[in-house]
Amino acid sequence: MSATNFINIGERTNVTGSARFKKLIMAGDYAAALEVARQQVEAGAHVIDVNMDEGLLDAEVAMETFR
Repeated sequence: MSATNFINIGERTNVTGSARFKKLIMAGDYAAALEVARQQVEAGAHVIDVNMDEGLLDAEVAMETFR
């Protein structure tokens, strides 16, 4: 087994960087938003970067609901 320093980070679970993810979260469709994260893992992401920092969104509630 060889060691690697490469880490694939899934960044599509970001309301400021992904229009699709933002639309799902703003609509309260957390199941579909979770599928966005799942697809990234299936595509090889080692880590998922989740960002709910958006002015029209209660980020704390959104993070608690999404987890």
